[in-house]
Amino acid sequence: MMPILVRHLLFLALCLTSPLVFSEEPPPNIIVVVADDLRFDEYGAGGHTYLETPHIDRLAAEGAQFANAFHVVPLCSPNRASILTGQYPSRHGIFDNVARNIASHALKTYPQALQSEGYRTAFFGKWHMGNDPTPRPGFDVWAALPGQGRSEDPELFENGKLQVVPGYTSDILTERAVDFIRENRNRLFAIHLAHKAVHPDVAQLDDGSVDPTTSRGFVAAPRHVGRYEGEKFEFRANTLSTLDDLEGKPVVRRALAKRADLPTGTLNAAQQQVSIRQRAEMVLAIDEGVGRILQTLEETNLTDNTVVMFTSDNGYFFGEHGLLLERRMPYEEAIRNPLLIRYPDRIAAGSRPEGLTLSVDIAPTILDLAGVTPGSHVQGRSLVPQLTQTDAPWRDAVLIEFYTYDHPFTYLADLDYRAIRSDRYKYVHWVHYPDEPELYDLQADPLEQKNLASDPKLANVRQAMEKRLQELVIHAIGLTRED
Repeated sequence: MMPILVRHLLFLALCLTSPLVFSEEPPPNIIVVVADDLRFDEYGAGGHTYLETPHIDRLAAEGAQFANAFHVVPLCSPNRASILTGQYPSRHGIFDNVARNIASHALKTYPQALQSEGYRTAFFGKWHMGNDPTPRPGFDVWAALPGQGRSEDPELFENGKLQVVPGYTSDILTERAVDFIRENRNRLFAIHLAHKAVHPDVAQLDDGSVDPTTSRGFVAAPRHVGRYEGEKFEFRANTLSTLDDLEGKPVVRRALAKRADLPTGTLNAAQQQVSIRQRAEMVLAIDEGVGRILQTLEETNLTDNTVVMFTSDNGYFFGEHGLLLERRMPYEEAIRNPLLIRYPDRIAAGSRPEGLTLSVDIAPTILDLAGVTPGSHVQGRSLVPQLTQTDAPWRDAVLIEFYTYDHPFTYLADLDYRAIRSDRYKYVHWVHYPDEPELYDLQADPLEQKNLASDPKLANVRQAMEKRLQELVIHAIGLTRED
């Protein structure tokens, strides 16, 4: 295959002389925006009750909004690695939020592949696969937050040193991305912009518990504080007020009972509304940042030849299933993924692909759109057939995996699981509690309120889901390719 940079230059040269001679489109620029902890419904076009996100919504209106996108793991560090590599956590080795500095330097990422093909690449924001903010391979420009970072006046490692940058973090990261676009307007570029928002500013003690004296919670940009004062989020019908309502979820119920000191298990509706409003106000800076990026692309005449992708690293619970301030469990609120892709040259405006997609699909999709063949280590699938509405076979189910680590909620309860979700059913296998599985008919019970694992009428369904789960687990660890 002709190197991308050579093809790009050849295309430009031929266009100057005889545009009709050469029909192959040049490869696109790539911009990937990753929000932190953003739910699938936590933006305007996603269905939020009152949050207004006109610029994120524009991506949906002018591109594709995936209807059935999922996180391969609902947790920050491992899913960020899966987005970058196209691999499952059990393959790339970043399977929890423990600092894995050395391992994260060895990841095979899509920016490395693009860089080798002539792209100029940049990383801005929260790396979080290890607390070490120093540059990782594959990036020409690097500006990263150490660990979780701060929402205001962040420390940022760039130009070879760590320094405090005054301002609101989302704005600072957007400014870096906009400058990079302008500086590289005449060449191919790729940006991976990983926001700290909407993660709260949380300080942890040595035992992993939250230090209330130094934690600030959800911190919006000063200009947005109070924007949604008095607004009320419409809770989903599976939002629980007591643990007594957790019938059919004995594993989660025991875990919540063990951690009575955590803010889980009992919903204080008024307090939760405050948190949801604060989160919504944090999202506003992300949305404005998307708007600035789109405006910059227009000003530099790069709109049509730039892929802009918006996604998140995991979901979040607002009290569903008795869970608050939590995202690790295998239920829809945590595993569903906001995934929007705009590329005017190839993606129909307002399209809504229905196929089951995963965060491991992002890297191979980017490479496919750029004309780069993914390496054999990539486990996800390109979403181009979904984006172009190609009538091609697609997967029948997705795997979600979670590994217990040293966290106050999951560690004491041994909450490792492997879950499989098809178009209709979800089956959850708790690794340490194999006799207490969960099976949901999502067609009849989309809020996952009735566990049917013991229903004799669905014995054949359970058996089929267990078998398919085993196949997907074998694929995830790298012993087979996906069917």
